[in-house]
Amino acid sequence: MVGITSYGAYMPLLRINRKTISSATGWLGSAPSLPGEKAVANYDEDSLTMAVAAAVDCLSGIAREKIDDLYLATTTAPYRERQNAVIAATALDLRPDIRTADFSNSIKAGTTALLSALDTVKAGSAKAVIVCASDSRQGKAGSAQEQSCGDGAAALLIGDEEPIATLEGSYSLSYDFVDYWRTESDKFDRVWEDRWIRDIGYSKFIPEAIKGLLSKYNLDIKDFAKVVYPSLYPREHASIGKKLGADPEQIQDRIFSSVGDTGTAYPLMMLVAALENARPGDKIMVVSYGNGCDVLFLQVTDAIKNVESKRGIRGHTSSKKELDRYEKYAAFRDLLSIDTGRRGEDIGPTQFSTLWRERRMVLGLCGSRCRRCGTPQFPRQVVCANPECGAAGEMDMYRFSDKQGKLFTYTGDSLAPCPSPPAVYGVVIFEGGGRYTFDLTDCDLNSLEVGMSVEMSFRRKYRDLQRGVHGYFWKATPPRV
Repeated sequence: MVGITSYGAYMPLLRINRKTISSATGWLGSAPSLPGEKAVANYDEDSLTMAVAAAVDCLSGIAREKIDDLYLATTTAPYRERQNAVIAATALDLRPDIRTADFSNSIKAGTTALLSALDTVKAGSAKAVIVCASDSRQGKAGSAQEQSCGDGAAALLIGDEEPIATLEGSYSLSYDFVDYWRTESDKFDRVWEDRWIRDIGYSKFIPEAIKGLLSKYNLDIKDFAKVVYPSLYPREHASIGKKLGADPEQIQDRIFSSVGDTGTAYPLMMLVAALENARPGDKIMVVSYGNGCDVLFLQVTDAIKNVESKRGIRGHTSSKKELDRYEKYAAFRDLLSIDTGRRGEDIGPTQFSTLWRERRMVLGLCGSRCRRCGTPQFPRQVVCANPECGAAGEMDMYRFSDKQGKLFTYTGDSLAPCPSPPAVYGVVIFEGGGRYTFDLTDCDLNSLEVGMSVEMSFRRKYRDLQRGVHGYFWKATPPRV
């Protein structure tokens, strides 16, 4: 049977209380403060880096050589013409002979990519497909969208070998219903009347889609252990379940007050949360929203007991740090222009010819390991650095991105251009050998200690809007706990 064989998720470390936003921008617009907080991507994060992080969580303990396809769903891709999915595949150090595809232009693109992956495996065109959904949408200052849109990602591995949840059926609706939209030249989402979206969009399309699936497969809402569907509106979210005859405990928590509306990733992140507590035999219904709805009917198998520990939703929800200043949030989201000084102006993009030759090193963090003595090195070398070996031309590629490390030394630099000064960097010694100097992120200078554990995180190194270039590399970060 075809289904989900592994899952993962990612939430940024930073959270901002919605009262912090409303107190800073309430005079700009008419949006009242929403309850709770939302997840905020750091200055060096975007939809692509979060997708990679979710995929790393999903692929923990799984040989990456087995992956045949990678599908990336997002409405906030860094590139409009350069495939984003292939950048993610390179960062994950997947095989080059795989199929990659971008899914976009609708916030239900996550479930569309998931259905496409399930169809691909069912047809026998691939054995293992990883689906990543990630978004970092931005509303105008003072708008309701600024408070509601959160940042996050989910990843699901699809295959036919010991799935933890099999696909039993699906149903889709497609409507050219205009609620949110963004053109080529728009930086922010445009939005129609809120009541229109609530009363016609969520409150009518989601029940219609659910009833369509129930009728198609002769099921009752009571047959499902969990019913997963997104909503921006707490009363309407509860009302939809009540109208369908579902008990409150059947309705999956919408994670809105802790994360926010994560666009294409929203229903898949809720699905990951449901799988974290699922038991064999459970039936799960997953519904997306956006220009209609996709509905998936999943059946949990005994293999759910064998899933390796993931950070998932549970781990990332408890691992957080408050961003207590709106000014810093605004700087991270380019709502404020920051003077980076003369040093910042000197930063130029990596030449694409160089990036092509060194793509596994730059994007995949791959170095070399001596075939004779086993010494790892980064960057990759021709001659072994071990003085007792010195072998030449006997090197194999060696991936460092999934290795734990120790912080050998570090420093803070208040003169270096950084949206969140001081810039912090240090030398990391990897378990098994190898060392290199990396930027450190998601940490305070005072919280660092020599010898502390660190892990690698794929991040945006720079963004040159004048040239239209986004540069990526790996940074070190303290482990999320």
